[in-house]
Amino acid sequence: MKKLKINHNNKIFTDDSKVVSQDTTFVVSKQNEKYLEDAKQNGCTNIINSSELNKYFDFSPIKIVGITGTNGKTTTAAAIYSILLDLGYKVALQGTRGFFINDKKIEDYTLTTPVQLSNFDHINQAIKESCDFFIMEVSSHAIEQNRIEGIEFALKIHTNITQDHLDYHKDLETYINIKNSFFNDDTMKLINKDDKNIKFKLKNAYAYGADNPATYKVSAYSLQNGIHVAIQHFSNIVNFSSPMMGVFNVYNLTAAVAAVNLLTKKPLQEICDVVEYFGGVAGRMEVVNHNPLIIVDFAHTPDGMQEVYNSFAGYDIITVFGAGGDRDKQKRPLMGKVASNCSKEVIITADNPRFEDPDQIVQDILKGCKDQNNIQIELNRKEAIKKAIELKDKYENPVILILGKGDEEYQIIYDKKFPLNDKEIVKSLI
Repeated sequence: MKKLKINHNNKIFTDDSKVVSQDTTFVVSKQNEKYLEDAKQNGCTNIINSSELNKYFDFSPIKIVGITGTNGKTTTAAAIYSILLDLGYKVALQGTRGFFINDKKIEDYTLTTPVQLSNFDHINQAIKESCDFFIMEVSSHAIEQNRIEGIEFALKIHTNITQDHLDYHKDLETYINIKNSFFNDDTMKLINKDDKNIKFKLKNAYAYGADNPATYKVSAYSLQNGIHVAIQHFSNIVNFSSPMMGVFNVYNLTAAVAAVNLLTKKPLQEICDVVEYFGGVAGRMEVVNHNPLIIVDFAHTPDGMQEVYNSFAGYDIITVFGAGGDRDKQKRPLMGKVASNCSKEVIITADNPRFEDPDQIVQDILKGCKDQNNIQIELNRKEAIKKAIELKDKYENPVILILGKGDEEYQIIYDKKFPLNDKEIVKSLI
């Protein structure tokens, strides 16, 4: 986890006991409290608790928006960022894709939600650039580890809660409870009303959804040639269109429209009119080839995969996917079950095996596949994609779904990163 020094108002703050001195302030948190004595031995006399850090910063000039959920965080955050920029606001974005201020990339990705000092540093940079809003993804790890401590949110957004990260949280109930804890206060919040796992404090709560009554209710939508959505907000009905694909993006974009409306109070239709300028996020339901139709998506959970499949009813689906090593093993057979049930052809390949045996990961996936007649194993990811493309000629209406890695530029084997990008592989083969 990244440790750092930041200089603010002539005070130097750090969470790293190795770089302290008499002139620095050591910030003690849940993660580094075991190094407190080391900091003292290294000459540090200025010590504060992480709960006190916000006393040294003034974030009142900016509205901070936090988005959490198993799937959809990155797209929803990026959509809010894009819409606000198109409406003329100055905005910062922090998350899976890195740290951006006003459409300029400032830092590459490290963690979905960085450590507390990095969060404070980024918010402070955004304020210096006169940003009106700071949009950030909030991971379950960050909530549990209190990395968002001291941040006062103007709005908290929930996308959905399904199975993931059980390697860290151990069981689904714990994971759900941690996600829900983000919504237990009086902060203004925007909730996906169609998610059965969400629990939240009703005060200052607004909702969006398609199946259940909501403040921002999807009254109709079409997935023909992009996304076309009608939203009912009390007696007001508005419409937006987008070149993006997928039912889940109906939810992501509706959440973004609702969030911008809550934050800016601008007329809903004015907000909807700029949605079409947001083209989506690389590696998220990204069309990388039209003939044959080839989609690259980051889906790496059973529910995430199911949502992708739901968007291609009527297609002959050919799936290429694997599962990450040293991560939640319980979801592997569930992913296998979804893939084999929804696909005409499945090619199981390597994702990021890390320190696990790729063959064992495949065996875990196969445990969920009752009928294995439509399944091939090819651990070389490039060869797996090549085989999928060759299979297209067997079908009248094929779509090739390459799932799991999205726009990642590498494959992790042991602790080494090797260059590999699904989109570039497709380009080299077509």
